[in-house]
Amino acid sequence: MKDEFIELYTAVYKDLYRYALYVLGNREDAEDAVSEAVVDAYAEFGKLRDKGAFKGWIFKILSAKCKRRLKGYVNKTLELDEALDTVVSVEAEDIAGRVDLQNAFAMLDGRERQVIAMSLIAGYEGETIARLMKMNHNTVRTVKSRALEKLRRMLV
Repeated sequence: MKDEFIELYTAVYKDLYRYALYVLGNREDAEDAVSEAVVDAYAEFGKLRDKGAFKGWIFKILSAKCKRRLKGYVNKTLELDEALDTVVSVEAEDIAGRVDLQNAFAMLDGRERQVIAMSLIAGYEGETIARLMKMNHNTVRTVKSRALEKLRRMLV
């Protein structure tokens, strides 16, 4: 069981971290959320009947962890130093653009961030996002469309 879990986790760990980072906005919280999700997933792994559903299952666990963390955030802001730590050898314009995007992303509400991150970062289709977030498929499309429009307006 342990080897199977490690094999499945290894295939998705980068996607998990990227998703958590974009939803939560900082490395420490993203790492903590992923760690918590992995511990919970490992504890419940024996109950997962279809190992082919592992990716969606662990993302659902991570999504719940991120939601809990987002509820604790009040007027969350990104720090420039944190953004700069992740950028190596890029032009000042690239840094400014990345910071603008991260700040705009942080201004979306929690549900919008989750939908955008699951769609654009993790690569999930709308129906999968709807199932994982327990939302109507049309609601996911609307939330995604409105969130992308908000981002466009903020970045102009």
